[in-house]
Amino acid sequence: MDIKRDPPKKTKRIVAAGLGLVVLIAATIAITRLQPAAPPVERGTLWFSVVARGAMAREVNAPGILEPEYVRNVTALTSGRIEDLPIRPGVNVTSSTVLVVMSNPDVQITELQDEQQLSQAVGTLAQMKTTLHQNILSQQGTVASMRSQYNNAMRIAAVQDTLAKKNLSSANDVAAAHDQVLELKQRMDIEQKRLEDVQASEGQQISLQEQQIEGLKRILADQKNRVASLRVTSPEAGQLQSLGNPPLELGQYINAGGTLARVVQPGKLKATLRVPENQAKDVVPGLPASIDLHNNTLVKGHVTRTDPSSVQGTVTVEVSIDDPLPPGTRSDLAVDGTIQIEKLTDVLFIARPGFGQAESSVGIFKVAPNKGEASRVTVLLGKASVNSIEIKNGLAIGDSVIISDMSAFDATSRVRIK
Repeated sequence: MDIKRDPPKKTKRIVAAGLGLVVLIAATIAITRLQPAAPPVERGTLWFSVVARGAMAREVNAPGILEPEYVRNVTALTSGRIEDLPIRPGVNVTSSTVLVVMSNPDVQITELQDEQQLSQAVGTLAQMKTTLHQNILSQQGTVASMRSQYNNAMRIAAVQDTLAKKNLSSANDVAAAHDQVLELKQRMDIEQKRLEDVQASEGQQISLQEQQIEGLKRILADQKNRVASLRVTSPEAGQLQSLGNPPLELGQYINAGGTLARVVQPGKLKATLRVPENQAKDVVPGLPASIDLHNNTLVKGHVTRTDPSSVQGTVTVEVSIDDPLPPGTRSDLAVDGTIQIEKLTDVLFIARPGFGQAESSVGIFKVAPNKGEASRVTVLLGKASVNSIEIKNGLAIGDSVIISDMSAFDATSRVRIK
């Protein structure tokens, strides 16, 4: 009969160690498969948006100011010192309103010198006419005398010819008489040509002197205008916006060409917006716009001009205002403008996040329903507007996403929303 024996203690220890090793391996595998704890974030610090489908208006928002549509700069025609400023900016003016009174003794002295030169030229012309007329009269007398001598010589030659036929005159006397006729004929022709030259010269000299006088008259008229311009008047009716930039002061010296004043048409204002250059590429004349005057007033308008160049990252866009402006609206008022570029239909969109650019891929945290967590997903963005942006891929209708700046959580793919 066999006797039952207990297993050796060594075998039990081996089995126990094996079981422990299996448990340890299983626990290690389970621990490695566990995801790291998601960092918490306060719900109150987050902004959320839900993906929607429908129409989305592409808009560009930009700050700006109101400026007059029509501005007339008044510049100094000549240099001078400010002697009087009869009116101040903000006053309505007419085409005869005096804006600035200046003085310049040098300009006034030049006017007197020009008047003196003109008077001398007029006196010279009068003296020239007298002298030339006397010369013509003298030459006409000479021509008449030579004609008389020539006619007398002709008669003498005829007498000599008659006497010669009767043999009462020698051939020498006849020849001398005819030589005298030829000489006087030549001298008479010369004096007649001299008379014609003197008469022609008279017209030319008088014409040249008259042209000089006309030139001096124009110079004097221009100088008188320069003197008159020292009393600066408004070029047209309107409102005086400013006197100089910086403001003019009594005794100040202004160089020719310097700006003295600006006259505008009151009530005719436009909005000048500073659009970021990366958004201005789609802005073209004719697009509708709305201008917020910051006094609970929104007026409509349209784009009339875009500047061809950018300055400090912005492009100047001018918007003509179509609606009437409230009473008391003035230029240089700060405004906000919204330009509608286009209207997209049947697209997915969300509120525009504080990160990411149009037509780019970006990581966005999508909220898991009823879990209090959000996971990062890659989303392809499309066209952007002021407050919304198109979703091309990565999200579906009804998905809730975090649109706040989550750059502090770039190292994690999940966050826990408290």
